[in-house]
Amino acid sequence: MTQNNVALGLPNSSNITRAVLSNGVTVLVRANPSVKSVVLVGQMRGGSLYESPQHNGLASMTAASLMRGTESRGLQAIASRLEDIGADFDFAAGVHHVSFGGKALAEDLPVLIDTLADCVMNPVFPSDQVDRLRGEVMTWLQYSLQDTRRQASRAFRESLYDASHPYHYSPRGTLESLPGIDAQMLKQFHASQYGPDGVTIVIVGAVDPAAAVDAVRAKLESWTAPDQAPARSVGSAANVDRTIHTVVPIPGKTQSDVVIGVVGPERRSPDFQAARIANSILGEFGMMGRIGDEVREKAGLAYYAYSRIEGGYGPGAWSISAGVNPANVERAVDLSLQEVRKMAAEHVTDTELDDNKSYFIGRMPLQLETNEGLAGAILSMETFELGLDYLVEYPAQINAVTADGVREAIQTYWTPDAVVVAVAGAADQG
Repeated sequence: MTQNNVALGLPNSSNITRAVLSNGVTVLVRANPSVKSVVLVGQMRGGSLYESPQHNGLASMTAASLMRGTESRGLQAIASRLEDIGADFDFAAGVHHVSFGGKALAEDLPVLIDTLADCVMNPVFPSDQVDRLRGEVMTWLQYSLQDTRRQASRAFRESLYDASHPYHYSPRGTLESLPGIDAQMLKQFHASQYGPDGVTIVIVGAVDPAAAVDAVRAKLESWTAPDQAPARSVGSAANVDRTIHTVVPIPGKTQSDVVIGVVGPERRSPDFQAARIANSILGEFGMMGRIGDEVREKAGLAYYAYSRIEGGYGPGAWSISAGVNPANVERAVDLSLQEVRKMAAEHVTDTELDDNKSYFIGRMPLQLETNEGLAGAILSMETFELGLDYLVEYPAQINAVTADGVREAIQTYWTPDAVVVAVAGAADQG
């Protein structure tokens, strides 16, 4: 490791303690004595990947109910215990995993660990709390029907991925699926999907690493789940072979939101860093890259315009989003895809490439200034199997990206004549 990296104090294999408990739970600890608090984050299997389409929302309901009552504590007791020490803790389900996390003073780390252990090992899913939670989620879903951004994103996802793919569905569920989910189903889902296999816990703060590992071991190493279902993968997803337009009219709206996109790379794809830089040049860097410059600044067509690459556990989307006057939808789509075509046909400039490399390398230390940032980076390194020295090697990976690589990434994932275009908003789209 270079002297510069030592000075930055980057997390690496020499200062991260990693232990695997006898039941498979993986624990990573990074001491950060300069901040007198501690952050605990992690994940486990149990996301919507493990539910059936007809029970869409089951995984999310299960995760959200974990803190609503255990064998020894009710909802209020769990909440009061955390509030009394100024701590927080929460669970949430995505497609692949249930994520969890909390923050407290370093001396209160045992409370965070005990909360985690009690809620994942001993939840009781009280029927009244499950019914209340279902009502809260359905109210949110009803409200989201009037949210043009959310409806455009939903329509985009459902058009890009077919109904056999987990990414077709939102982990939150639907107004049609949630009424059929009850407390007994949550108990069954927990019993079949939750267990120590696949659990990763990251702790960062003013703690002794060995003591922190021992504290986790004391609470979680006894957890067994012999009937835990095996891990699943999402599989591949093919891009569409023609342009698909879908429109969601929302009466009373004066704006339309547009999402244009394709299936992009997984995080572990060899060309991921090149695709990230390509995306930044396309619609992220500065005032939202070329998309922001052409569609918003020069043409004045959009209230916002940017691109985004998911690059997660599976083949996530690579998309362009914009909020526009309904009369400008078609022109905004055309201008956006014109920029994609340019990047596929021509090398980006040396200035664009160099500026974006500097941006990616320069912002990395800033993202590690907090315990939360450190913990998130370590969790990412572990779950994507990047290696504990990933951050040390990161500048070299970014500097290795070439103009050829950027163009090839666009060419690999984007076919401008075969994209999904989803529009939600004003009933009259012009």
